[in-house]
Amino acid sequence: MRRISVTTEINAPVEVVWAQLTDTATFPEWNPFMPSLDGELAVGERLAVRITPPGSKGMTFRPTVTVVERDRTVEWLGRLLVPGLFDGRHRFTLEAVPGGTRLTQEETFTGVLVPVLASTLANTEAGFRLMNEALRARAERVAA
Repeated sequence: MRRISVTTEINAPVEVVWAQLTDTATFPEWNPFMPSLDGELAVGERLAVRITPPGSKGMTFRPTVTVVERDRTVEWLGRLLVPGLFDGRHRFTLEAVPGGTRLTQEETFTGVLVPVLASTLANTEAGFRLMNEALRARAERVAA
């Protein structure tokens, strides 16, 4: 198992951060890590997600949405071919804190290929940081 987690404080209300995070049609305008997310953020729906970690050519995958709690959580599960080979559970969590919102973006990777593919995940954390910071800047502009 391998877990990557990045937390960012945002000076904007949870509702504003949620609105920007779930307005996936605008991702190409501001999101350097996840420039494309097609599909409905609803439990059971399949998405088409394009990620472009720094230093990589990027990839598109088709996870299934597993959790949506308005103003709190979005989660999906992606798999490489079959369950247990290389699975990634991606989660965004929003928490109201004094002065704004705490955003945590994390992914837990499980499966027999995690040790083999661990080096390919090196730039993923940097991508999470870039996305979180871009979302912070956008939400704070909207809230101002």
